[in-house]
Amino acid sequence: MEKPFKKLLLITLSIFFFSVSTWIITPVAQAVNNPELLPDQETPVVDLANFLPQSQEESLIQDIENFEANTGWKLRVLTQYDLSPGRAVIKFWGLDDKSILLVADAKGGNLLAFSIGDDVYELLPRTFWIELQTRFGNLYYIRENGENNAIISSLEVVKNCLLDGGCLVVPGLPREQWILTLITSIVGGVIFGFAAIPRKENQTFAWQWVLIISPLWGILFIAFGIGPVVTRTSEFLPVFRNIMGFMLGALVAYLSPTINQSTPKET
Repeated sequence: MEKPFKKLLLITLSIFFFSVSTWIITPVAQAVNNPELLPDQETPVVDLANFLPQSQEESLIQDIENFEANTGWKLRVLTQYDLSPGRAVIKFWGLDDKSILLVADAKGGNLLAFSIGDDVYELLPRTFWIELQTRFGNLYYIRENGENNAIISSLEVVKNCLLDGGCLVVPGLPREQWILTLITSIVGGVIFGFAAIPRKENQTFAWQWVLIISPLWGILFIAFGIGPVVTRTSEFLPVFRNIMGFMLGALVAYLSPTINQSTPKET
């Protein structure tokens, strides 16, 4: 009994000293708070990273002030690159439940980040902000339009949605997103077509298999193909193209056995 006890004691002491040493070496994480980086007078835009040209910054400040006076929603913009004022902006701007803070930081993979008040989530859910961030803050959009336009465009979307009484998704259908919905519609049609291929004699359409696999092609075509389009735009042309893509994919898949049988084999 003595050896197992000594062994257990040594293991316990080793874990203890390792934990203590790790606690001593690892610095205590503290929230950043650098109020000296903020200007002396309050302004709704603090451009520490110099993303905004002066004329555009002045126009944005006036626009934000007018929007707050008319609606009560408080929009604030902070750009940073190396140093950040951190939590000092909360006291500087008096951020509350009706506040929306846009932080543009070029160091991360995505330029935009948002800090949202609780009252805002009643009109604009979390999924809205995730989509807004990925649409306007990604590297490809920044490369083509610049940091300043990414900030301005995202704020315009937020203001329009607040004026409309809220948005579940970000309005507008970018070409890249539409192409993705078209691809999912075609894939859904292909699955529909393969499921409909007759598997019995004197059978022209396998309805049973179409119904069995309906959750798969239904999700691809309706949820991922049509749903994102109709919730972001009122135009009928993208919907029509996705429907035609679904029908074309279904037709090609359904006729594939006939095409293969009619193809002459080489001898």
